[in-house]
Amino acid sequence: MTLEDRKIIHVDMDAFYASVEQLDAPELKGKPIAVGGSSQRGVVAAASYEARKYGVRSAMPSVTAARLCPDLIFVKARFERYREVSQQIREIFLDYTDLVEPLSLDEAYLDVTENKLNYPSATIIAYDIRRRIYETTGLTASAGISVNKFIAKVASDYNKPNGQKTIVPEEVLEFLEQLEIRKFHGIGKVTAEKMYQHGIFNGADLKRKPIEYLAEHFGKSGVYYYNIVRGVHESAVKPDRIRKSLGAERTFSDNISSEIFMMERLDQIAEEIERRLAKNKVAGKTITLKIKYSDFKMQTRSKTVDHYIFKKQQILEIATELVRQESFRESVRLLGLSLSNLNTEDKEEEEPVEVQLEFKF
Repeated sequence: MTLEDRKIIHVDMDAFYASVEQLDAPELKGKPIAVGGSSQRGVVAAASYEARKYGVRSAMPSVTAARLCPDLIFVKARFERYREVSQQIREIFLDYTDLVEPLSLDEAYLDVTENKLNYPSATIIAYDIRRRIYETTGLTASAGISVNKFIAKVASDYNKPNGQKTIVPEEVLEFLEQLEIRKFHGIGKVTAEKMYQHGIFNGADLKRKPIEYLAEHFGKSGVYYYNIVRGVHESAVKPDRIRKSLGAERTFSDNISSEIFMMERLDQIAEEIERRLAKNKVAGKTITLKIKYSDFKMQTRSKTVDHYIFKKQQILEIATELVRQESFRESVRLLGLSLSNLNTEDKEEEEPVEVQLEFKF
């Protein structure tokens, strides 16, 4: 079987957190809502499509979101509920294939080249999965179908919400050549602006650039860009992705500047990390302290030890060192801790996992 024979589906739930909240509270349906934060503080974790029409997006400061959409309704995040629904969706995926690679609670790759129901069409499988998700959970999903993960993910954004798009092998090159450069998965706003400066506005422009040129101006990523615009992306769907980092963070309702207050918050964060380390049966050697100041500038401080740690007190001792490493130049609006260099490094890599804690101070 060649790579062009693969049938990959990327399933992406539509505004997942916000849609779950609207499902459980019918009075929120049709209204602009933001999950997480408040009108004064915090960060938006997710926004409903009604809120997105005003420009509200995830990771946006809540104050900005409230300014863009004065009628925005803020809803507290309920991650246990989201995990419950996500597990229902995961079970549907597994009815079709064991090759399921979750990216988060609301999206996953599926390799259905050889599937449990012996369906010949990945397009039909995607329709069936989306139908079952709706019948089971009341939520809608979008899907992209193609020969590799990169193209499938790009395709899943095409007909959102509640739609899907298939890019068959003979359409791949033309599709990529016509694709706007900012729609290439992995090319963010900053990189897109840089590409514009080099006369690269779509896939065809990118394809005209020699690999040496792309490597010179975009480093190692240049080789990646050279390949993906030619439909070359050999990454397999990995059902057993192993966590490489585990962390938690907290945005405060009021900025803090006292070291005593900071240590109180870090004590609670370290306790949460210990719980999650125990649940996942992992330990690590590197502690990273994440600091966001009142002016929204970010700083990280890290320390690596020669032994694995997994207890709250061990984590807190190193966090204390990092706090006292240098004085804080501004008051602090967010603190986070993460543990990396885990005892899973001999396994396949997974993207870092961080959780926004919901402590009330």
